[in-house]
Amino acid sequence: MGFVMFTGGARSGKSSLALRCAAACAVPVVFVATGEAFDDEMRHRISLHKAERPSEWVTVEEPRELLSAVEAVPAESCVVIDCLSLWVSNLMLSDVESTVIEARALAVVGVLAARPGPGVVVTNEVGSGIVPDNALARGYRDVLGRVNAIFSLRADNAYLAVMGRVIHLEQFS
Repeated sequence: MGFVMFTGGARSGKSSLALRCAAACAVPVVFVATGEAFDDEMRHRISLHKAERPSEWVTVEEPRELLSAVEAVPAESCVVIDCLSLWVSNLMLSDVESTVIEARALAVVGVLAARPGPGVVVTNEVGSGIVPDNALARGYRDVLGRVNAIFSLRADNAYLAVMGRVIHLEQFS
């Protein structure tokens, strides 16, 4: 069945769109959350996101081992990954090299694209702003951009959320 991908900036509406998309699948949903609560503000954000999801959805909190989390989702269920941005950040902060992150992304997207059940992927678009002033931020922007492209090229559809609106992204050859 394939998967759909939503990207956009902070507070663009991409997660809300992903939830609506998953709810429309009419199959059980497994939500794979990659965020970690290192402070009160992030704990609050995570609790707000949890409250938005239907209670019958299964939530799997997996900040780093995304491949095993996706492989464990029942074949006919809809899997939601929210989000690649935090997954890449978590890996980079764990000193995982960019080439390893990209190899892991290829493995995850291969499993995701081959699943019979639907999938929904959320990520941030961070390459449209100013050039960051430090090497870590520039490296993050570059690795996330490559990971986003890896997923987007395998997605059945990709959308850019901007100001609560959505634009369908066409593939080019």
